[in-house]
Amino acid sequence: MTESLDTAALFLEFSRHKLLDQYWPRLRACVESLSEEQVWWRPNQASNSIGNLVLHLNGNVTQWLIASFRRLEDQRDRPAEFSRHDGFSPAELLSILGNTMSGAAEVLASLTKDDLHAHYQIQGYHVTGLHAVYQVVEHFGLHYGQIAYITKLLRETDLGFYRDLNATGRLPRAAGSMP
Repeated sequence: MTESLDTAALFLEFSRHKLLDQYWPRLRACVESLSEEQVWWRPNQASNSIGNLVLHLNGNVTQWLIASFRRLEDQRDRPAEFSRHDGFSPAELLSILGNTMSGAAEVLASLTKDDLHAHYQIQGYHVTGLHAVYQVVEHFGLHYGQIAYITKLLRETDLGFYRDLNATGRLPRAAGSMP
């Protein structure tokens, strides 16, 4: 990050980093490591499977980021994201979400300070663009964490996402500066 960037540019850079460089690759690694049966496993009827969560994230990113900023018609069917119990392999789920994440990357790369200050009607909420971007990153992080937890539970192994941390829990001094 350079000192010449304004707050909007810093916010967008950090949002892109968290969503596209951190959460998405880690979520993808989790799903790639599982069988179709594991992806659709639910501990109980009150809980969602990884498959449901992937479909839900796809709907959320499409609705809140892509459709809103591109001024597209909202065609999301949120209840359908949770009602499925099978039907997509891990590779198919990742393909669906991968296409959406490519669209999200394009949108995030094109946003301006004015877009962040503009007002949008999303899912019945009246929000600014800043709120919409923050909601997507926060929401994706929340469900990525659930997917990582379920993956650890099913695989009974550490996922290795923090192997770069040394014995003190900190990155070595030469490593990157952005968390």
